[in-house]
Amino acid sequence: MFWNEDRDEKIEYQVPDRVQDVIFRIECKSIPQEHAHALAEALQAALPWLADEPEAGIHPLLGAESGNGWERPDTEVLYLSRRQRLTLRLPKHRLDDVAALVGQTLDIDGHPLTVGRFTTRKLSDLPTLFAKGVVTDPGQSETEFLEQVAEQLRAMGIRIRKMMCGKEGQIAVPDGMLHTRSLMLAELDREESVRLQEKGIGPGRQYGCGLFLPQKDIKPVRPD
Repeated sequence: MFWNEDRDEKIEYQVPDRVQDVIFRIECKSIPQEHAHALAEALQAALPWLADEPEAGIHPLLGAESGNGWERPDTEVLYLSRRQRLTLRLPKHRLDDVAALVGQTLDIDGHPLTVGRFTTRKLSDLPTLFAKGVVTDPGQSETEFLEQVAEQLRAMGIRIRKMMCGKEGQIAVPDGMLHTRSLMLAELDREESVRLQEKGIGPGRQYGCGLFLPQKDIKPVRPD
């Protein structure tokens, strides 16, 4: 019999590369405030496999006034800074396919967006994650929303230590409106953090819903 209970605590956790963020340089002066559906349609037309890839997601584009996502600028058009990037979350086996997007100019409801070269980035293992919007039912209370999220997290084997939702939002889609709430989780362990970024929460990944980004601290996403 072989019996070994010693554990090497010095082994560092290696973030897997099975899902990654693909970050494109873009040339685009402005886009409509309600651009999520138009952006998703344009990207899916350029990359026909995107709509059927369950692990794919499209991060929302944020205007210069958008801050950390708790506030929404009160304008019909978002003006983008030169540092703005288009980011797709994709499984590793699609990283070669996404190169077809480079050089294309997308029509986002009459606003041209030209896609440039890209880099890839592994997901983070930071313990604090923030999602700008997670789909919720209209009229759902904060408590009901958090209970629903907690159930989904438990199903993924993620323990809840600190969780806080922020302001409600809406995303215009052909069938009406998607209702959302921003969400922050903290004190995740490394494996949980990566798993949550890979899987996300709820529907609407093509509109940026349920996609989590790392935060170095809770304070930047804490509402007033």
